Amino acid sequence: MANTTASERTRASLPPASRVTDIRSQRARMERMAVTPLGGGVYEVESQSGNTYSVDLPGGRCTCPDHNFRGVRCKHLRRVAMEVNEGLVAPPGQKAVTCASCGDETFVDETSDGPHFCEECELEPGETVVDRETGDLLVVVRTTARRADQVRITDRDCTVADYHNNEAYRTDDVVVEAMYPVPAGLGSDDMKPHHLRRYSFPRGRLARRGEVTDDDQSELADFETDE
Repeated sequence: MANTTASERTRASLPPASRVTDIRSQRARMERMAVTPLGGGVYEVESQSGNTYSVDLPGGRCTCPDHNFRGVRCKHLRRVAMEVNEGLVAPPGQKAVTCASCGDETFVDETSDGPHFCEECELEPGETVVDRETGDLLVVVRTTARRADQVRITDRDCTVADYHNNEAYRTDDVVVEAMYPVPAGLGSDDMKPHHLRRYSFPRGRLARRGEVTDDDQSELADFETDE
């Protein structure tokens, strides 16, 4: 998600907090400011006066006169720290992104590539999930960076998005590769190619165990996709 400048954001005050008694901290909360992360732990702060300052949060520095000439921890530094602590802006080393599944905002490492997921939506390799359409148990192999309308299904002449059992899911949903659990007690000599076959699903079709209702389950729909 691209950074915006403070002038593009709405200046606002923070809700009152009874625990805040220091006068500078009170001003930091109550004055209308706009805080924008610029990366590397640096934040742009547009103050209530309309002046814009740069805050280096890890270094404890601000370009305002109050900090530079009086040597105090100014209201701009305090305000940035408050917004970080309250989850309103990304902390140093992280950036705000949109979850590729639900669309909510989440914070990730500022050097990481997408797709990005919030804690609720992210599926880890090895995690067990349930196919909403069939009720089948699957094991996550990986989450790809490709959309459902970009991945073609082997021998089906259609994309994952166009497959009939996926019509209820977003065409731009990311594709998750999963496989069916290997039967218990199956030895390596008895392993067949179909035991290791990967299937591709739109992320929205897969649910964590316990999240699926009877209404989610319909017909069996196994399919394999092109690499």
